[in-house]
Amino acid sequence: MSYITAHQLSKVYGSGDAAVSALRDVSFQIGPGEFVGIMGESGSGKSTLLSIMGAMNSPSSGSFAVDDIDVYALRQEQRADFRREFLGFVFQSFHLVPYLTVLENVMLPLTTIAMPAKIKRDKAAAALNSVGLATKAARLPNQISGGEQERVAVARAIVNEPPVLLADEPTGNLDTKNTRDLMELLQRLNSNGMTVIMVTHSQECAAFARRILRIKDGRLVE
Repeated sequence: MSYITAHQLSKVYGSGDAAVSALRDVSFQIGPGEFVGIMGESGSGKSTLLSIMGAMNSPSSGSFAVDDIDVYALRQEQRADFRREFLGFVFQSFHLVPYLTVLENVMLPLTTIAMPAKIKRDKAAAALNSVGLATKAARLPNQISGGEQERVAVARAIVNEPPVLLADEPTGNLDTKNTRDLMELLQRLNSNGMTVIMVTHSQECAAFARRILRIKDGRLVE
């Protein structure tokens, strides 16, 4: 069963003599509940691929579907609804709002959803608990460690309980211990049924994935 299908994805930036091909006819399928790593050298196209998978960067040609939804056939507002319902995002930079508490940061994806404030707080508290930070809910981001900030970012990404988590170099700013802690957290989320797709340059992190997509010069080579 294919849950995610990319068919001949290409992405060209610029035009004429200045045109740069970031992706070239990339096709693959990912089943539900897989943990897939995307690897490649800097400039190989892996982050462009992840941004297309995140419904944030229209391909120049080809198609991308999740759960039989043709993502780039959707109108802009429909695509925003798709992102909110299907996708969670974790980045190398934590992007936490410094003047909001940890709990309030995790609640941010719920802002546009019509539900009672208590339910939003309960969902955020549950997400924090799942990443082991229930006791840090009232703190500000600068009052917790870098590893804890990244776990807050994961909690924020999963507060909507999305079926797919996209991670772009999530351990890039972490030391060895926090890197392993975060990867074990992603592995646990995956074991609970979440599809995890992670861009990484680290062989250590890639070892947690069940399958690797290797990109070179915009092409899928492995």
